[in-house]
Amino acid sequence: MKTAIKPLAIATAVSMASMAAMITPAQAELSGNIGIFSQYVLRGITNAPENDNAAVQGGLDWGHDSGFYLGYWGSSLGYGKAGTKGFENDFYAGWGGEAGSISWDLGATQYYYLNVNDSNAFEPYAYIGFGPASFGFKYLAQDVAWGNKGDTYWTLDASQEIGAGFTLGGSLGYYSYKTDGEFIPNSPDAISSSFRHLNIDLSHPIGNTGADANFTYIIGGEDRFGVDQDNQIVFSVTYGFDIAK
Repeated sequence: MKTAIKPLAIATAVSMASMAAMITPAQAELSGNIGIFSQYVLRGITNAPENDNAAVQGGLDWGHDSGFYLGYWGSSLGYGKAGTKGFENDFYAGWGGEAGSISWDLGATQYYYLNVNDSNAFEPYAYIGFGPASFGFKYLAQDVAWGNKGDTYWTLDASQEIGAGFTLGGSLGYYSYKTDGEFIPNSPDAISSSFRHLNIDLSHPIGNTGADANFTYIIGGEDRFGVDQDNQIVFSVTYGFDIAK
């Protein structure tokens, strides 16, 4: 397995942590979330029988009034090395804000996998929002088993309350691929870009429990070798909670 955290990620985390230590608690919030999902689908890849089991996912988010934030997200996986099950850990930090109907978010994620070979990666990202919609990208900064350095994942997201407690959302994903890398070498079947997925989401609170029931219909696109992905339905129950304000 490759080294877990690159120097830039360490510097970012230390810098953000130092800043957090100088901020009064009243100006920051800490929240958490947890959920059970019928399947973990990575960016529209539905043709993955090794990961078609249910997944437990959750995370923690710290945010400051200035727009700086730190977070962690984790998920169980249905695959791993030597017959074991892996686990994904995402550590991220960034800065976001808004002015009128325009919003923005700049940050980076360090992926660290347990019991999965050659998958740890560093990925900067940026988003800009207009009202309920946002457009953004994530840039893979190194070669890993699931992508090549320079792969760029483009997204267009929107959500809107539609009445009776329901929220309708959509997420369109598109990929620009680098066709040659350390773990995914050039192939006659490799493509340079493709539509990856369209997710249509519908959610509703479960009574007064604080939990939400979620339904996602995934319209599959193509992977990096032009293989069409199946359409898929994913159900989940999620719960978000405040820890400190």
